[in-house]
Amino acid sequence: MKLFLAIAAVSCLSKSTTLAFAPSANHNVRSATALNAKVGIYYSTQTGNTESVAGYISEAAGLEIADIGDATDEEVAGLDSIIVGAPTWHTDEESERSGTSWDSWLYDNLPNIDVSGKNVAVFGVGDQASYDEYYCDAAGELYDLFEGAGCKMM
Repeated sequence: MKLFLAIAAVSCLSKSTTLAFAPSANHNVRSATALNAKVGIYYSTQTGNTESVAGYISEAAGLEIADIGDATDEEVAGLDSIIVGAPTWHTDEESERSGTSWDSWLYDNLPNIDVSGKNVAVFGVGDQASYDEYYCDAAGELYDLFEGAGCKMM
């Protein structure tokens, strides 16, 4: 919401201001699609920050969120598109970088679910000041494993 207010405030300053991420008034924007795709937002968190970001995405998209630790394999398999997010805690690790339910789910559940062809978008949360070399490594791990399972990464 703060980002939206900031963009709105800046755009009011000048009619000639062009914002990199704001849609042009000249484009026809669709607010709905005939696809009726099934989309899920899954996260896991340690401090609540990843859940908060998932909540912002959920609010903007009108979708429900769930902790991946509470998701069934059937739920995930039944989706057309998936939005996934994780924090990074186990820095400089080769695998299991989030320190959350993702660590077991990615290696125990994902290989047994047919997710090939599904659209997947990834978001990551981390502390760039404390561990800038490993910032959002877990998001990269999500990306790599979902892509390796045949998903179309968005």
